[in-house]
Amino acid sequence: MTSWLRTYGSVPLCLLLCCFVFTVCAEASGAGDSGCWSPSITSCTECLSRGPQCAWCFKEDFLDGAGPSQRCDLPAKLLRRGCKAEFMEQSEIKVEVNATISSTQVSPRDISINLSPGSEASIIVSVKQLERYPVDLYYLVDVSASMQENLDHLKTVGIALSLLMTEHSSDLWLGFGSFVDKPVSPYINVHPTKINNPCSDYEIRCRPAHGFHHVLSITGNMSEFTHVIKRQRISGNMDTPEGGLDAMLQAAVCQRAVGWRPEAKRLLLLMTDQPSHLALDSRLAGIVTPHDGLCHLENNVYTGSTRMDHPSVGQLSDKLLENQIFSIFAVEKQQYQWYEELVRLLPGSYLGKLGLFDAPNLIQLVVDAYKRLLSEVEVSVSVEDKAVSRYWVSVSPLCPDGSTAKDKSCSGVQPNQTVYFNITIGLRSCPEDGEDEDVTVMVRPVGYNESTVVRIHSKCRCSCGPKKQCNDDSQSPCSRTQDSLYQEQRPGHGPIKDSNRDLNWNCRADGSDVDCGGRGVCECGKCVCDQSRLGMVYGKHCEIDDFSCPYDKGLVCGGRGVCVSGECVCDDGWTGDSCGCSLSTATCQSANGFLCSGRGRCVCGKCVCDDPQHSGDFCERCPACQSTCQSYWKCVDCHLSHGFTQKSAGHCNSTCAPLVGYMEDVSGQAGQMWIQCMYISNDSCRYRFQTSSQSGETQLHISTRPECASSSRLVGTFLSVCALTVLCGLVVVAVSRLLLQKKNMSPGGAAEEEAYHCPGKDLSYIPTTNEKTVTYRRDRPLDRPVEMHIQVPKMPLGDPWQY
Repeated sequence: MTSWLRTYGSVPLCLLLCCFVFTVCAEASGAGDSGCWSPSITSCTECLSRGPQCAWCFKEDFLDGAGPSQRCDLPAKLLRRGCKAEFMEQSEIKVEVNATISSTQVSPRDISINLSPGSEASIIVSVKQLERYPVDLYYLVDVSASMQENLDHLKTVGIALSLLMTEHSSDLWLGFGSFVDKPVSPYINVHPTKINNPCSDYEIRCRPAHGFHHVLSITGNMSEFTHVIKRQRISGNMDTPEGGLDAMLQAAVCQRAVGWRPEAKRLLLLMTDQPSHLALDSRLAGIVTPHDGLCHLENNVYTGSTRMDHPSVGQLSDKLLENQIFSIFAVEKQQYQWYEELVRLLPGSYLGKLGLFDAPNLIQLVVDAYKRLLSEVEVSVSVEDKAVSRYWVSVSPLCPDGSTAKDKSCSGVQPNQTVYFNITIGLRSCPEDGEDEDVTVMVRPVGYNESTVVRIHSKCRCSCGPKKQCNDDSQSPCSRTQDSLYQEQRPGHGPIKDSNRDLNWNCRADGSDVDCGGRGVCECGKCVCDQSRLGMVYGKHCEIDDFSCPYDKGLVCGGRGVCVSGECVCDDGWTGDSCGCSLSTATCQSANGFLCSGRGRCVCGKCVCDDPQHSGDFCERCPACQSTCQSYWKCVDCHLSHGFTQKSAGHCNSTCAPLVGYMEDVSGQAGQMWIQCMYISNDSCRYRFQTSSQSGETQLHISTRPECASSSRLVGTFLSVCALTVLCGLVVVAVSRLLLQKKNMSPGGAAEEEAYHCPGKDLSYIPTTNEKTVTYRRDRPLDRPVEMHIQVPKMPLGDPWQY
């Protein structure tokens, strides 16, 4: 037996694919309740029974004065309270695979698992379908009188079936057995004349009734099979049902007599025209002993038929699976419904409905059944009867086409394809005596001669280190629990009287005359601290508690830690006096993926900017900062003055970013992280450059290719612009004048002019005089104003102006 971790490097790839992945499915029920602690827990065994997530601290001085229930909690919480990992008793879940057993169809073959109550483990078992198998076919025929005609049809089946099966099997062997019913009343006529010859009334020689008679062992000699069939005679019984299930069980378990080959696919063909007896039917004959599932053949005759009851369907199913046997039922159509219900309860079984039991139909039935049974891959998982109620099992197959079947089997599997079964086994509880237990679980692919054995060891008792001291109530000389102490110390009564009064001095701190600081009672020389609604009180003298720590949002340690000796012991990812400071930097990640945009530190989940000029949740704003491009002009000018050479770039360190690079063209580097800028030199040439602050470190890329314009080119450009401006003005004037002329020449223009002037007046003159009255007022308001009338003559239009 080798550990999975040790065999990982040496196991072949095919075995790695079919090995296991185990998980412990146990979580805490909530932040305030781990699912482990309970005031009723007094021992390590009780603690571990609460689930695989729980642990028991067996450190002797752990939380002195606290009740034993405080030793049971999640490992992380016990660790924060001062219990180291070497002092913890935890559920041990271990899976080992034995890689030394070779297999061609089923792997792995042997697995060992350690489980504790409430835990589970998952394993993967692979089943590979081979291309061709040798086949053993055993005919089990009902030879009651009604089957006479059907028995005759078997005489030609052997050779024809052998030839047809060569297409599907590498080697076909056949065997034969017969059955009728239990040879007791009321199933047969027990009159002396009827026992040896049930057909005496018909003057026919019949063979005696029998529960099962093995006639021919598995053989590859088809001629011998045909010869045996020709010698068979019918028999008779009284009732309708037959003893088919009784005979099937014997044919399955008597492997040596029947001659089943280990490497062959095993087919058991039952031929009958009636239903079969079931368990408890034998009580009519006074047979009450259950079937033991063993072989009882003497001289090839079943001797337990008159002593044991018919097997149950479940018992028959187990024996067929255990012996890797496929069952085929060839029945007449009148009995099809009865056997249809039976087949549903028997894994790896096939039901054929025949109108006639002639040779062609039987041959085709066997071929069809073999092909279908071989293409269906199914596993059966069985737990020992003594522990079946304490374990649960689930099976999930992964078929070759990638689908996951719901009925625990895969159909349509072709040769050389593999089916994987994910099998999960869980332990509900330990035995009533609480002792460790070894249980065997069998994983049997239906119809395969290989199987997987899973050996489970349930760990129910605690070892508690080399000293085997768990420090629980089960090992304490003072076995009374803390609860019983408080029940004895009722209000109005004095302190608890005990026989260990002389040891009370151990319960008092130096300089104190009160036992346990007044927060507990002394029992067996040790303090048993009081229980408080606020939390736990513990310590050698009950001087420590878990509620005298800083509170945050109404919770001790903010609900993100535990209080130990007045100080918060924070959960992972938190720090601070009250565990209110997060160590996570996820809330400080800016959109560009950098911490605080590369300009600050993440403190308690918030950005603290290095430069007070920066602000914002991610230090992304800087209103007072100089223009990004303008701030690098001096740097670009320095590199330009040194000719963009790496040798002289060191002279510009005082004015430049730490990382400066030269590029032929920076336009191809445009992106979200780069800012495009431009610098104009003294000779009016433009130099493009770009900046970026990745990871808080400034980078500068300068283009070495200037964009300059010559003086002649500038003059030419100026003259061209002037000429173009003049030309545009001339065009506008010409177009305006052309439009005015066109307007005057149009008839509409003259009509408008005539309509403007008043008809009947001489347009050469205007009125000759213009009369206007002007009023003057003196400075003194008492005087009367003086009015003057002035007439101004108007000149004709054609007269010249005269001075």
